[in-house]
Amino acid sequence: MNGASREALASARERLDALTDNTSVDAAKLAEELAAVTGLLDREVSLRRVLTDPAQAGEAKAELAGRLLGGQVGGETVDLVSGMVRSRWSRSRDLVDAAEELASSADLVAAQRAGALDDVEDELFRFGRIVSSSTELRAALTDRSATASAKAGLLHSLLGGRANPVTERLVTRLVTRPRGRSLEGGLDALSKLAAGRRDRMVAVVTSAVPLGDGQRQRLGAVLARIYGRQMHLNLDVDPEVLGGIQVRVGDEVINGTIADRLEEVSRRMAG
Repeated sequence: MNGASREALASARERLDALTDNTSVDAAKLAEELAAVTGLLDREVSLRRVLTDPAQAGEAKAELAGRLLGGQVGGETVDLVSGMVRSRWSRSRDLVDAAEELASSADLVAAQRAGALDDVEDELFRFGRIVSSSTELRAALTDRSATASAKAGLLHSLLGGRANPVTERLVTRLVTRPRGRSLEGGLDALSKLAAGRRDRMVAVVTSAVPLGDGQRQRLGAVLARIYGRQMHLNLDVDPEVLGGIQVRVGDEVINGTIADRLEEVSRRMAG
């Protein structure tokens, strides 16, 4: 997002955080309702254009949103959406993207309250690896001729009872409403959003053999010093790494052995 949309999204995130700081708010229900609003805005192109028309007064657009949604969703959802349409958006599509992000964030709040946010992060990462390694599964989940209910049923057979319900909801929404995104890109975005709930960055660590607890702790501490933020490690094993490790943080890739990297960090800190 650019310009006005970026500022509008930042304001929407702040409103969501303020709302979900109140534990009496049902975050899972809020997520479900925001997902329904996302679907509505995605389908109704003319509606989202009206709600993002810069020539219309913000209050008038908020009143329209209230009339449309009142009685269909809860007051918290109406207030959030009304606040969003009062803001200025660079593109009407950005409003849909923002509503979808808020829906996912609300579900992650529900996981965080239940002490399951780490599990959801790890499950999203592992599911992404499963999809990447199975062309048959990827084809089934991205088949445009398959119905949304068929895809949801397939995901439930894979994840139901095995993954956290929040993970299943997030992945199901992504698969049944891809909105032009690749499956891998959507899963990566969800993983980063989950990490952001604790202001953490995500490091994808690929090693020849599984890392021990001590190695994970040391690597996490080193990366936290390098990037100045707490780091969540998504661990993957690939024998072709040949005894070293590869660390990917965003677009940056670090290759080398753990010992080499620790030595380099020590030199940096000493200097």
